[in-house]
Amino acid sequence: MVAGARARRRHRRPGAAQHRALATGTAGRAAALFEEVDRGVDTARQEGTRCSPPSFTHLYAFERGANVEHVGTHLDYLVNLARESARFAAVIGDVAPDAAVPSCPAWSADDLLWHLGEVQWFWGTVVREGVTGPQAEELKPQRPAGRAGLSAFFERVSRELGEILAAAAPDMPAWTWSQEQTVGFIRRRQAHEALIHRVDAELAAGTRAPMDPRLSADGVDEALRIMYGGAPEWGRFTPDSAKTLRVQATDTGDSWHVSLGRFTGTDPDGTAYDEPDLRAAGRDPGGTTAAAAGGTAADLDCWLWHRPPAAPIERSGDQEVLSRFEATIAPGIN
Repeated sequence: MVAGARARRRHRRPGAAQHRALATGTAGRAAALFEEVDRGVDTARQEGTRCSPPSFTHLYAFERGANVEHVGTHLDYLVNLARESARFAAVIGDVAPDAAVPSCPAWSADDLLWHLGEVQWFWGTVVREGVTGPQAEELKPQRPAGRAGLSAFFERVSRELGEILAAAAPDMPAWTWSQEQTVGFIRRRQAHEALIHRVDAELAAGTRAPMDPRLSADGVDEALRIMYGGAPEWGRFTPDSAKTLRVQATDTGDSWHVSLGRFTGTDPDGTAYDEPDLRAAGRDPGGTTAAAAGGTAADLDCWLWHRPPAAPIERSGDQEVLSRFEATIAPGIN
């Protein structure tokens, strides 16, 4: 789960000065919460993309804009979180504790079980206690010994997370690593966290079950617009108007208009960045792009999270644009 220094700074640990500028709505509280981010939250606990060793510490025309600002607006994230967590627990329970997880080479099945349990404990604590990430770290439990202890821990914290999030309104302010400081953001993020790690458990078990198309489309939206596409206030994205790509979900009809370009800027610590980057428009405006990549929403979601899709992603158009897009997402999401 290594995405490079710039990605860590953009998605997890932006400086306090940056966050004062980003905070909106609940500006006072958000700014105070952001002050503490650089104390160092273990990002492996928050999102597992590349699966670091666990520690607690198109010349193609498109006539309509199918994608809206947030494709999952009508999704019940709590239902999806519960379903994906239950599926994860059922699958991982049938996998030997020391079995390898192909999509997370450094992890065993028990490491994966601990990771998702740790993630769900962390976010439940943030919301229930009204604390920041670093403050939640100070409350962290020890890793239980053995499969039985890990399974009991996961069952408890997963149930508690669902109850805590259900009891809090989506617009309730809560600490997150994002510029969006709400319980709703956590609901969405944790539904997708459980979904992707459910896939990891299935890969370890040698089996795959269908992924919900609407949740998967929302996962594509989150990956492109938030996980890969976010940028801090101190940086600037400069698009290359000739380097555009349409990502098309063939089963749900959702699509994303992606522009390639460069991210430049100097962070509050004085580190300068100048590297490839991308942006997905809030809504696909239609029209022509230089290249296209398509597949089912589930396959696209897996592809963007560096999990093997069930079927190949179909690529067409300008090969340089396709190569640049894949090179840009290659480091993964930290």
